[in-house]
Amino acid sequence: MKQVSSEIQDENADEVRSNRIREVLKCFRTVVKSVKRHSEKIKEQCGVSGAELWVLSELLNKPGMRSSDLARVLAIHQSTLSNLLDKLDRKKLIWRERGRTDQRVVRLYLTESGEEVITHAPGPSQGVLIDALRHLSDEVVVSLETNLGILVQSMKLKDETLPMDPLSPID
Repeated sequence: MKQVSSEIQDENADEVRSNRIREVLKCFRTVVKSVKRHSEKIKEQCGVSGAELWVLSELLNKPGMRSSDLARVLAIHQSTLSNLLDKLDRKKLIWRERGRTDQRVVRLYLTESGEEVITHAPGPSQGVLIDALRHLSDEVVVSLETNLGILVQSMKLKDETLPMDPLSPID
């Protein structure tokens, strides 16, 4: 009789675990699809990607930002940022100023058109995920960082560049 009871408990524990895994999967789907939908809405209304809008937003808040600092704030590779900046430059939404003494230093500014895009963009301009994370308590953010780090490690991913790629497409 004890063995039957133990087997039922094991089956219940397996079912509870499976249900939790499904709920976590649903949460991930919701996050990813929400980011995608927000980016599509931005593209439709403003003609820029979600990542491009985030760049514009950061430059609105801190005009003259260096590209290296901007890449760090956005948590993307410098080469990815360069591609974003090239697109924004072609659209005449930003302008770049090279340092007088050091030509490697590039300061970034919004054009009037860039400011106009930000004004008419659906919020939040940095994206729904970043906005949500910024509204969480420190304890929750630390827990997410720890537990998502464990999840990423357990996936045994080979591409170490993934963390530095934007979630929304840059084209």
